[in-house]
Amino acid sequence: MSTTLTDRYPTRLLTPAPAMAREDPTAWGTAEDGPLSADRLDAFDRLGYHAERSVLTRQEIEGLQEEAARLAADPVLREDERTVIEEKSQEVRSVFEVHRISEVFARLTADPRVVGPARQMLGSEVYIHQSRVNYKPGFGGGPFYWHSDFETWHAEDGMPAPRAVSVSIALTENYPYNGSLMIIPGSHRTFVPCVGRTPHDHHRDSLRTHSVAVGMPDQDSVRDLAHHAGGIEQFTGPPGSATFFDSNCMHGSNGNITPYPRSNIFIVFNSVDNVLGTPFGAPAPRPTYIASRDFTPVPR
Repeated sequence: MSTTLTDRYPTRLLTPAPAMAREDPTAWGTAEDGPLSADRLDAFDRLGYHAERSVLTRQEIEGLQEEAARLAADPVLREDERTVIEEKSQEVRSVFEVHRISEVFARLTADPRVVGPARQMLGSEVYIHQSRVNYKPGFGGGPFYWHSDFETWHAEDGMPAPRAVSVSIALTENYPYNGSLMIIPGSHRTFVPCVGRTPHDHHRDSLRTHSVAVGMPDQDSVRDLAHHAGGIEQFTGPPGSATFFDSNCMHGSNGNITPYPRSNIFIVFNSVDNVLGTPFGAPAPRPTYIASRDFTPVPR
């Protein structure tokens, strides 16, 4: 447990505990901070997400697609700890820290169209907590079970509050049937504690398979969130579309048994006023390629 900060969102417990209301704001900035209008910022605050149909041009996407394919095909990188391999198909599932190993993705993370909304949502300068490319190859892409990223980042990385935002940018067409992102609207306002102590090196299994129970919410909590929301939102769209979502959104995605691959670049921006400390629910911090401890703000 953390000895430096009060744990306002206890999780990884020995016995079940009720869900709790979020104590922190969602939208920390204002419309004057731009680029989102007041209406769009209010919608993000209410729903927990903001989607845009075309953030990047076709030419830009083609360059990112080529770079993502290059990383997945690199035999040296495949053996690197930053690469996660699918448990069943043995294809590349994720490559982490892409903003450090690729100039192409480094430029993307500093693009005002990508980082600008994050600064506004978080009301501060931001740094990159995590970056990765998620690959869901046809016939072999595994699912990501329902989870709150903040629950993991709080327990295993020492993130004090849910003052972080993720952006998922489609590199391929995201169809309703090839494993696209699903979010329960408004779920970011409720923190769901998880049961089970975090094992040593938990990330080695949790990033590779969907069958690990630690850090996963119970089914009744997910059912209650979906019932309260009146359903689940699924995010589809062409290459270049983007979804910004709050770190505490309950989200997941199905596996991909279709012939159509689905790949996304995933960037997490954390407020410089919300830097990591001692993990609140794990014996040791995760590696820095998963949870950066370089809090240098993204340059303007």
